[in-house]
Amino acid sequence: MLSLRRRQYLEAIGIDLWVARAPATEPAALPPPASVAAEAASVAAEAASVAADADTSWQRLLDEVRACRLCPLHATRTQGVLGVGPKRADWLVIGEAPGAEEDRRGEPFVGAAGQLLDAMLRAIGLDRRTNVYIANVLKSRPPNNRDPKPEEVEACLPYLIRQIGLLQPKIMLAVGRIAAQNLLATDAPLGRLRGRVHHFGEFQTPLVVTYHPAYLLRTPADKRKAWEDLKYARSVYQQLTQGTADGHRS
Repeated sequence: MLSLRRRQYLEAIGIDLWVARAPATEPAALPPPASVAAEAASVAAEAASVAADADTSWQRLLDEVRACRLCPLHATRTQGVLGVGPKRADWLVIGEAPGAEEDRRGEPFVGAAGQLLDAMLRAIGLDRRTNVYIANVLKSRPPNNRDPKPEEVEACLPYLIRQIGLLQPKIMLAVGRIAAQNLLATDAPLGRLRGRVHHFGEFQTPLVVTYHPAYLLRTPADKRKAWEDLKYARSVYQQLTQGTADGHRS
C-alpha cells in the first residue's frame, strides 16, 4: 500500500487514488505540509539531475565526434557532424553521411537536399528545430561524397547507437539506400525495404525506409512515392503511440 505521505503528495499534484475502505479507527496524523513539499522538491531535483546528466552525455558525445580519429576520414573532413534537433525527440531521421556543405557548416542536410527534406518533414508536422532529430550514419564526410566503406560504418555506428540511447525515439526514418542498407545490415534494394516496418538495435526501434532527398531532386517523378512513405511512417507513429502498430501498410 502507498504510504500516507506518498498518497498526500500524489493528491497534491492532482492524481486521484482509489483506496479500499478500512475499518473505522482513530484518524492517523498526516505529515505536515512541509513534508509533502520536501518530497515534491526531491522529485523535482531528481528530474533536474537526470536532465543535467543527459546534457553532459550529449556534450561528451559531441566532443568525441569532433575529435574522432577512428577511421581515415578524419584526415580529409573539415569537422565531425553529430546531428541537429531537440535532444529528446520521437522522430529520428538518418541519412548516410555529411556532404560538402554539411561538412563546412557542421549540420546535416543543409544544402538543396536538406531544404527538400525540411519541406517533406513539414508536410507531416515535423521540424528539425522542435520535434525531429536529424543525423547520419557517418559523422565525417567521405571524399567526393563516395559511398561509406564498411570499416567506416563500423567505426561510426557506436556514435549513432549512443545518440539513439539519449534520444529514445519512437520511430526512425532512414532516407536513402545507403543509410537503410547499413542500418539494416542488408544488400536488399530500396524498393524491397520500403512499405514495411523494420527494427533497429538493442531498443528494437521501429524503422521506416524512404528515398534520399538528393535522389528525389534528380528523379522528381518519385516524389509521390516518397510522400506515400512519409504518410506511412506517420501512420505507424500514430499507431505506435496508441499501442496498436502492426507494421503493415494499410
